[in-house]
Amino acid sequence: MPFVHILGRAIAVASIVAFAGPLASPAYAQSSETLTIAVANSLKDVFRKIVPLYESRNRDVNVRVVYAQSKTLLKQIEEGAPVDVYIPSAYEELDQLEQKKLIVHDTKQVYARTALVLITNAAFPATISSIQELETQPVRHIAIGDPATSAVGKDAVQFLKYRNLEPRLKSQYLYGEHSKAVLDLVSKGEAELGLVYRTDATPVKRVHIIDAAPAESHKPIVYGVAAPWTSENVFRVRDFIAFLLSEPIQAELKKFGFEQEVSDVSYVERQEVKP
Repeated sequence: MPFVHILGRAIAVASIVAFAGPLASPAYAQSSETLTIAVANSLKDVFRKIVPLYESRNRDVNVRVVYAQSKTLLKQIEEGAPVDVYIPSAYEELDQLEQKKLIVHDTKQVYARTALVLITNAAFPATISSIQELETQPVRHIAIGDPATSAVGKDAVQFLKYRNLEPRLKSQYLYGEHSKAVLDLVSKGEAELGLVYRTDATPVKRVHIIDAAPAESHKPIVYGVAAPWTSENVFRVRDFIAFLLSEPIQAELKKFGFEQEVSDVSYVERQEVKP
């Protein structure tokens, strides 16, 4: 299905409109300035909170938000989808667009980070109390993302190799296709432990975060934003990026398990950490 059609349907039912009373006023409805934002499904919860805050501060801007799988959005942008802001689940997807010269110069920006964390079932927690105890305590099953299909799986395997835990734990792995599947395996008791991003675990009350993996044990886990080549409102994109980096929004992001961004991250820094 063409993206334009998807976009039209999504805007009709899923555009974020905060505080319907004030923002539905005739003056707002007649605004001629539009900002179209494509956001990965995995970031839907946090951006449903953040976008209305931007709208409340910019009542002259008609913000339209489309949520879809990150790779689907990437493909449609490559094909010319009318998007002003692209917010994928993985920073590497911005790299892919940039390598093809499909990013507006000087708009790619890291806006937040997160950590890889060890989780357990909140109701029936494992006896392990720190990530170091993976080296000594018995583990029945540990759920991780499939490294062939998920970034969180690749990062989990990188951590386990760095700490030389694979020989001890590999036979206990239970693979989930993505973070949600890992969370389900732990929350349903099929695995007593799991490795996911803090941003995945924080909103889920059925799991408990035990500990975070050391930052040096895996590549930095960062979230980025950029204006793709199809953007028709680059000035407003830069304004939205500055909004994401502002202290109040960084504080909102923290509630969802994000960590404050202090500077951009180079491609070299994001390479795999060797054990």
